[in-house]
Amino acid sequence: MMANLDDRSMRERMLAGDLYVADDPELAERLLRAADLMDAFNATSARDPREQRRLLTELLGAVGEGTVIRPPLRVDYGSHLRIGARSFANFGLVALDVAPITIGDDVQIGTNVQLLTPTHPVDPELRRAKWEAAQPITIGDNVWLGSGAIVLPGVTIGENTVVGAGAVVTRDLPANVVAAGNPARVIRTIEPGTA
Repeated sequence: MMANLDDRSMRERMLAGDLYVADDPELAERLLRAADLMDAFNATSARDPREQRRLLTELLGAVGEGTVIRPPLRVDYGSHLRIGARSFANFGLVALDVAPITIGDDVQIGTNVQLLTPTHPVDPELRRAKWEAAQPITIGDNVWLGSGAIVLPGVTIGENTVVGAGAVVTRDLPANVVAAGNPARVIRTIEPGTA
């Protein structure tokens, strides 16, 4: 069984969120380019923040002013990851940006957080034939993702929301809540001015 084919390239299919085969020369070259830049960023000394910033700017789709990402960083393409101003990602961010990942301003990301856009078909024949797809992730302004949190494909997290350490976010979370657990559930609303 094969996915419906049309005249689009695999990259065009991927960016549209449709099934595509990742074993494609154009995609392979883009993955290698990202791997080269990612390796260079991860190997750059913390004493050379200008070079780290230069490499991030070349690797990622956008990096806001004052944003810091501590290596190691792992991405698929990099160019589909956009992060706003004054955000901070601690050690070990994995952002598999097959589909767009958009991170707002003033976001705090703990260690070993995973943002995972890829999906795979349930149909075993499509999976065996190496078809896959992806869904975007959006993280609003001033969100805090605790260490080890995992955000799954297609999820949007509203502004000011806190996701507890180790939570697995399988569905959208509204603004101004605290969510925790596996799967992540809203455990309380955040009232302005409260700790």
